[in-house]
Amino acid sequence: MHLRFTDSELATLIEMISLAANVASLNQKPGSEGKVAVFEDLENKLLERARHSGFSNIIEFDDEKQAFRVTAEFEATAFYQECFEEFREESFWEELVIRLADRDLIRSIGLSAWEKMTEPERRAQTQEREKHYWEEFTKNGIERLALIHPPGEG
Repeated sequence: MHLRFTDSELATLIEMISLAANVASLNQKPGSEGKVAVFEDLENKLLERARHSGFSNIIEFDDEKQAFRVTAEFEATAFYQECFEEFREESFWEELVIRLADRDLIRSIGLSAWEKMTEPERRAQTQEREKHYWEEFTKNGIERLALIHPPGEG
């Protein structure tokens, strides 16, 4: 298959592939190494070809990893970094809200009842609690979040 890209499209593709490989590299689950390597290999292939197609100012060869990568200067200002940071920020707050609301529901109905529920049933049961947590974190961030250790543990 042959695809032709404008310089602008190729620059966007470089960012997209770099973002995907960056996210994939965070997967530390046992057995994921092979799939992560597939992402890295495809990124390396694209970056090598792009470097020879006029993008040598933003792509360099990493001697230690024996692979191509975007330069630190490019990465610092690339749109995909903004996307990645926004994703991390939103994921953190969403996951925190859901986990706290689920914790509260488990305390209320018990773990076995919670485990029997579907995800939509859980979300329906925790909707008000999630809203409460969203309002709290939107207003105060983690400023009022505290860990309370049981007696004798902290």
